Amino acid sequence: MKARFNAAVIQFRFLFRIPEIFVPLAFDSPSPKPPILKLCRYWTTFATTTAPSPLGETLDGKVAIQEVGGFPKDSTDVFRRWGCSDADILQIFHRRPALRKVGLANLQSKLNLLSALGLNSSDLVKVINCRPRLFSCRINRCFDERLEFLLKLFGSREVVVKAITRNPSLLTYDFHNKMKPVIATYDELGVSRKDLIPMLISRPTLIPRSSLNDGKLDYIRKTGISKDSKMYKYVVTLIAVSRIETIREKLANFEKFGFSEDEVFGLFGRSPLILTLSIDKVQRNMTFILGTMKLPASVVLGHPFLLFCNLEAVLKPRVLLAGKIQDMDLIPQIKGPAMLRALRMKEKRFVKAFVNCHPKDVAYELMKFYSNAKDVKRLAEASKTNVHKGFPF
Repeated sequence: MKARFNAAVIQFRFLFRIPEIFVPLAFDSPSPKPPILKLCRYWTTFATTTAPSPLGETLDGKVAIQEVGGFPKDSTDVFRRWGCSDADILQIFHRRPALRKVGLANLQSKLNLLSALGLNSSDLVKVINCRPRLFSCRINRCFDERLEFLLKLFGSREVVVKAITRNPSLLTYDFHNKMKPVIATYDELGVSRKDLIPMLISRPTLIPRSSLNDGKLDYIRKTGISKDSKMYKYVVTLIAVSRIETIREKLANFEKFGFSEDEVFGLFGRSPLILTLSIDKVQRNMTFILGTMKLPASVVLGHPFLLFCNLEAVLKPRVLLAGKIQDMDLIPQIKGPAMLRALRMKEKRFVKAFVNCHPKDVAYELMKFYSNAKDVKRLAEASKTNVHKGFPF
């Protein structure tokens, strides 16, 4: 009777490999040596065949047979079994082609670590897109201790996943010499964990770039901001990641326009994001405010948004349109306090309030003038060379 074989797949913890080694035995007749079983370090599945036997039914009752694929052939197969779609795999290989030839054992072990964190396939694509070399790092170092620390820091696994997706380097930072000391420093400065979490998520370079010395601590005190203020976390983190030379240069730039040191630090305390603005942008906006708008420099202390406005797209076109409306003797006019309100408006609201409120022919003329004013670009902008100094502030 013809023996029938049933194909089945059994899940094993280790994969056994049998090298083809042959040694001579007695009487000089070659015979195969009994197989030596070597253990591989990764999970896998492979197909087996079982011949019919009287114990077959008993084995079927004790062993769960899974009709799944065999041993993964390449990294594509590993990603697919982990849950990635073909589109996800294409994006991963496009961002990091070296993963096509990566060792399967190494790849599988790191995917298992990411699974323990709670990452799914879409999260993996974001992580690889942000840090293509992540799988080349030893993320298994202090992994359990790091995971416990992150869970305690962020409060839940969902927030940990969000933070790692935003900044995968949380898995690679020097845990004992960099990561833990930086978090402890912010704790000592009075930045609560509740306030620190959004800073870590919104500013991925916070941990590697944070450094505090006596000079920076003195700057924080000079802002006069209390630890209970909502702006305190922004002041501390921005000063911590900024170079002290850059802070001094920006302070001197404001002093050129007649501000005292106390006024500048008070402005930093009320609007900390001014520290992220380049010296060139502050100079150009301040020059326009003083020279064209004829406003005193002190107006910036009460209306910091004037420094954030785009000069070519907002400030200059709207100020020129205000002059056009005044020349045409139209109502409403944009001057005095209305000018500051107009500069803060969204584009759609501004056009509705000061352009479309007029008859069609007048509105068309104003809109054409406004559009032309917005199309005027900065002189020699195309030939401008950008000098990169690394971290922007």
